[in-house]
This record gives sequence, structure tokens and C-alpha cells, in this order.
Amino acid sequence: MNRRELLLLLGGAATAPDALRAQQKAMPVLGYLSVNSPGLSAPLLAAFGQGLSEGGYVEGQNLIIEYRWAEGRYDRLPALAADLVARKVDVIAATGGSARAAKNATSTIPIVFTGGGDPVGNGLIVSLSRPGGNVTGVTYMTPELMPKWVELLSELAPQSGVIALLVNPADAPSAEDTIREVQHAADAKGRQLHILKAGTESEIDAAFTTLAHLQIGALVIGGDTFFSSQDDRLAALAARHAIAAIYEWREFATAGGLISYGPSVTGTYRRAGIYTGKILNGAKPGDLPVEQPTTFELVVNLKTAKALGLTIPPSILARADEVIE
Repeated sequence: MNRRELLLLLGGAATAPDALRAQQKAMPVLGYLSVNSPGLSAPLLAAFGQGLSEGGYVEGQNLIIEYRWAEGRYDRLPALAADLVARKVDVIAATGGSARAAKNATSTIPIVFTGGGDPVGNGLIVSLSRPGGNVTGVTYMTPELMPKWVELLSELAPQSGVIALLVNPADAPSAEDTIREVQHAADAKGRQLHILKAGTESEIDAAFTTLAHLQIGALVIGGDTFFSSQDDRLAALAARHAIAAIYEWREFATAGGLISYGPSVTGTYRRAGIYTGKILNGAKPGDLPVEQPTTFELVVNLKTAKALGLTIPPSILARADEVIE
């Protein structure tokens, strides 16, 4: 090898890392913001990734994902969102109650949210059909959902004149929406509503102690990311205190909860992944209508019903999408 060939070879080796860095820099960066923890989010991440792949994006191949986990602490979300903005990510996927923190952190980076509550009433978007601004996403709360919880619970525990509702005050906008809608539904059914709030494991335990003391045997557990991480605890406490409880996600029923009614949470995350892919491909969030669920799953756990001494009405069993025996 002559001197000229050697210099050309060395020059190529020196510039190769620069070329690789330039290629990596050109790869879009997605910020994934969650109030949950990585382990508990595994099924949701898989569904989100499936949606991304349908839009042509696969992490590590043509997409970098920066993850920020609040580990169940809503108060950490603002700093985590600000960190993603400082990282100059191309899109933020704000999951499980983190949309407000993301919107407060940026008015320019596109945000795709998944979550409950009323996104219009909470000021996240202008309207469901034309969100405007930099935010769109998939919501799993609809006006029909919460009255259905009260209706089903009234059929399961017709003797109970008082229904309790458990919400997480840390997710204030969503909790307030849930309280308002469930209160309307309880009033329509002629039932009193007792509000319980819990944002920690000890507060969940205290809430069930209160239920036992007040002898309230019917409970609505609002949809919340923290509650999702406590499905085993909630189901066990409801069984211990002989309380008929209804949940939003099917995962609660499979964990031993009595009954669940709501949209598919994994389906919601898949749709959010698809929307994120559209934005990465150039769509504007303000032009993408916020999606609402069109189908809901009713899951009944007969094993739990028997342990509670409850007979599930045939009308509910006939409507159930799944019966766990």
C-alpha cells in the first residue's frame, strides 16, 4: 500500500464516525412521557409500538425513543416534560395523565396524548374534531361510560342505597370529570354518592377501611394510571371487605376484580402509536381529530362473584364480552 492509499484509508476512518453521527441525528426522536413505571407499562408499550410500526416506524431502526417515567408520581411530570422539550424531541407521546404537563412545557412540539377526562373542558384542545394547536390524541373517556358503571353496579347491588367512588386527586382534571359524571349518574338512579380519594397505597388501604366502617358495599373505581398499577391490591381489598366493585379496564377483572366495563386500553395505545406515526410523517396534530372509543368490553369474573356471595343477573351475563370462571 503506497502513502497516498494509506492517507485515503485513514481519512475515511476518521470521517466514518462523523457520518454515523450525522445519520443518527437525522433519525427522528420521540419523547415518551408516562406517569407509570417501565415494568407496569410493558403491555401498553408493546401496543404503542405496534401502532408505530403500522406507520412505518420501529425503535432502533428509524426512530429513537427517549423515555421519561414518573414512577406513579404526578408531581414529577412537569420536570420530565421540560427535559424532553430541552432534548428537542420531534414528538411527545404523553400517556396516562401526562398531557397537561406536556402542553404546559411546549406550544410547538407536537403532542399525542392518551388518557381520560374531558380534553376540551380541561383546555387541552379546542374541539374533538379540530383540536387546533399542537395537541391531539386518543381519549377513552366518553359521556356514556360512567353512567354505565353506575347502572351495572345498581344491577349488581340493588340493595345498596349508597355508592362510593374512588379517584386519584393527583390527576385533578380527570378526577374532577369523573366525580361530576358519576354524581350525575348516581342522582339519576336515586343513589347517594360517597367520594373517596387515594393517591398512595396507604391511602387505598384507608379508603377501604372507611368503606367498611360506613358499610358501603358498592364501589366505582375510577380509571387512573396509579390504580392500574394497584389492580391486585384493589381486587384483594374489595374481596376482603365483601365490596362489589366495578373497574374501567379488563385487566382489573382478570386480576380478580368483580366486573369491568370500558374500552381496550391496549387498543387505545395502539391508536396513539398510529397517530404518532402520522405526525412523524408530516401530519399536523391540530388537523387530526381526537379519537374516542367506539367499542367497550364488559368482563365479569364469576369466581369473584361466588366468593362475594353475589349472583350475577342473567341480563349482565348475556351482555358480557368475557366471563371468567
